[in-house]
Amino acid sequence: MTGVPGVSPLPILVVNGPNLNVLGTREPEIYGSDTLERIEQLCRARAASFGRTVEFVQSNHEGVLVDRVQQARNSHSGIVVNAAGLTHTSVVLRDALAFTDLPVVEVHLSNVHRREEFRHHSYLSAIAVGVIVGLGAHGYVAAVEYLCASSAG
Repeated sequence: MTGVPGVSPLPILVVNGPNLNVLGTREPEIYGSDTLERIEQLCRARAASFGRTVEFVQSNHEGVLVDRVQQARNSHSGIVVNAAGLTHTSVVLRDALAFTDLPVVEVHLSNVHRREEFRHHSYLSAIAVGVIVGLGAHGYVAAVEYLCASSAG
């Protein structure tokens, strides 16, 4: 899908789950002060430095995210996912990500391992090529960079 002469590489899909639309104002002591719009700007700039593009989607509704992930199968080269609370509950989102057969990088703004016990389990980690936790907005940028620079994305 990538590396074809004369053809632009497919975009990377960045999936954001419930409550991430209120980043910057929601518990900034945990999630930081960056808004989702700022994170999107950072990711677009990093992808552009590789000649790549990213597409962002955010929804507070699990089915919307599942539909969008399924659609990415033939139109994107990789997925960065911060499923938020769905990380710990959603088998259906995990199955949709696995269905795409695309490389997935799981991202969490906070270090979930330093938080409540229920946040320590992820349904997504086992299907991800990598998991980035606790680096705030930089985790998204690192995930985009990885997918741009590797043959995985």
